[in-house]
Amino acid sequence: MTNTARIHQGFILAAGFGKRMMPLTADKPKPMVSIQGTPMIDHIIRSFEKHGIARIIINTHYKAEVLEEHLESLACQSDLHISYEPEILETGGGIVNALPLMKREDFFVSSGDSFLEEEQGGFTALEALEKAWDASKMDILILLQDIQTMHLTEGVGDYDLDEDGRAIRSKDRSGRYMFTSLRINAPHIFDNAPDGSFSYLSLLDKAEQAGRLYGLVHKGQWHHISTPADVEALNRSSEGQ
Repeated sequence: MTNTARIHQGFILAAGFGKRMMPLTADKPKPMVSIQGTPMIDHIIRSFEKHGIARIIINTHYKAEVLEEHLESLACQSDLHISYEPEILETGGGIVNALPLMKREDFFVSSGDSFLEEEQGGFTALEALEKAWDASKMDILILLQDIQTMHLTEGVGDYDLDEDGRAIRSKDRSGRYMFTSLRINAPHIFDNAPDGSFSYLSLLDKAEQAGRLYGLVHKGQWHHISTPADVEALNRSSEGQ
């Protein structure tokens, strides 16, 4: 684990049902589906640890006991903490529910069901985000993937960028970039968040309206893992390398 990171905590969204991933998720949560022989969530945890994130919080709901047993078996340098949700709280409410497990500091967030490949050389995605993060003008900084580079899985145009790097949501999804789910956010964005289940998208929109949502384009590859066909395509591609 490195000691150069300024942001020392990260959150992984792992509570969802993974319905589109059936039958692979019949006996396990979606983040435990394997890519290149390793569960997706393990890839994320390893990237967090490599960056120097000392505290990792993971929310659970669907097949929670399967994921928690797996996490207990991992040899981790970071402290792993489980935020169990008796009722699923979506992408916004799940983070709010876990805030008592975190320090009131900036933190990374990743979904548990995406697969990011780093560029060869240069900064890792986490390093690049942290280097670009400026809390004086940003509430959220999101990592984006140019959909023209997405050849193995389907890309959706979630966002465009203005000349200053601010992210602008494409409501008809015709933008140039897809949101990878990896982001840095300031803790204060949750101060007036609603109770219970709600979508993180509302916080993204609020930051955009305030001119405090920025985006950074990933220079490597990122794959949106949504269906068994996506898993097969990515695993087949890696076997052919």
